[in-house]
Amino acid sequence: MSQIVISVENLSKAYRLGQIGTGTLTNDLKVWWAKKLGKPNPMLRIGDTDHGNRDGETLWALKDVSFQVEQGEVLGIIGRNGAGKSTLLKILSRVTAPTSGCVKVKGRIASLLEVGTGFHPDLTGRENIYLNGAILGMSKEEVRRKFDEIVSFAEIEKFVDTPVKRYSSGMYVRLAFAVAAHLESEILLVDEVLAVGDAEFQKKCLGKMGDVASKEGRTVLFVSHNMGAIQALCLHANLLKNGRLISHGNTSKIIAEYQTFDDNVNHEYCWPNIEKAPGNDFTRLYSVIIHTGNGKGGLLYTSDEISISIQFWNLKDNLLAWAGANIYDTAGGLLFSCFNLPSTSLGEDPWRGKELPRGLFESTITFPKDFFNDKTYSLIPYLQHSLQFIDAMPNESITFHVNESGEMRREYTAPWQGALRPKGDWKTRLVATVVPKR
Repeated sequence: MSQIVISVENLSKAYRLGQIGTGTLTNDLKVWWAKKLGKPNPMLRIGDTDHGNRDGETLWALKDVSFQVEQGEVLGIIGRNGAGKSTLLKILSRVTAPTSGCVKVKGRIASLLEVGTGFHPDLTGRENIYLNGAILGMSKEEVRRKFDEIVSFAEIEKFVDTPVKRYSSGMYVRLAFAVAAHLESEILLVDEVLAVGDAEFQKKCLGKMGDVASKEGRTVLFVSHNMGAIQALCLHANLLKNGRLISHGNTSKIIAEYQTFDDNVNHEYCWPNIEKAPGNDFTRLYSVIIHTGNGKGGLLYTSDEISISIQFWNLKDNLLAWAGANIYDTAGGLLFSCFNLPSTSLGEDPWRGKELPRGLFESTITFPKDFFNDKTYSLIPYLQHSLQFIDAMPNESITFHVNESGEMRREYTAPWQGALRPKGDWKTRLVATVVPKR
């Protein structure tokens, strides 16, 4: 029978929102005066929003959260920024106390909540390893037995006697994770700090977390925005939204539910008024739809065939016209262009290269599975006819997001590098059987 090692019952955490606290008296007065005049907070950072979990002057970081975790389970915790994920781990780690509710934990907890947590900057890596062991209640001899393994895993042999204040953020994370994973705690809490490390070390850490649970019988709570890592590592997941636990269950189901938070899952853009539609007197856009082979609308996944359909009006008889699109990354860099021209298209298209009669036409291009990475892209459609090239949307673009499906993440669970991730037809052959002497 499985043993419950973490039990969370009706857990809530509230923060009182004060009128002052910017750090200087001048800025505090600016905030106070703006509030008196009914104006926005002048010190509010760009992009800061109300996540919907405020009650008057109180912010509920967590509200009535309840769940249980069994021994040896790897539980993923996902949700948007501001959902309460980090607050939950801080309460479990006893960094902060709950406003109400109860937490029962059976066993010692090792936590990795942010870069440098639990480290003293003036102490060396060696001294911090022993310090963290003492915090966990381990004897000096217990830490000594694990010391070489920790240093080797963190790959800091040359710097173990250097004060950690001189470490890079990546070195901090490597040592912190190695200490948390190798010292003899029954429960490991890991927040999104692994994103600081390089891809190879992330893969190494995720593999270690899997071993910690499956081989050592320890429990792991893992917070991440990397759905590929959550999918590969966790059988179950919790979904938080606005401080509330809204769903718990199979990881694939929870990830699918989380990804429905996308504000525009249909990826359909239409200009029904032909007079106001982008274009000119020869051709005008009617719609742009980004969809999968399963039908128009819905979430897009890396394992889907993803299609772009451009509908346009041909307004003149016997006009040679075609559609195309430019695809950009989030930084505005052009990734590639695609146009329905005879020299750049594959397959049969009865209208390609031919003069078109008046009417509404639709051109569709389909990209193979595992072509797009799990990222956000921008699309600008183009129309062209024999007389003119038309930048149909010169001042705006269409944004679409491709979600991680997890099907290519069995061997590699760290973030996939690059804007695209196409599968290649790799072939390996034996070239020689004699290995040179070293």
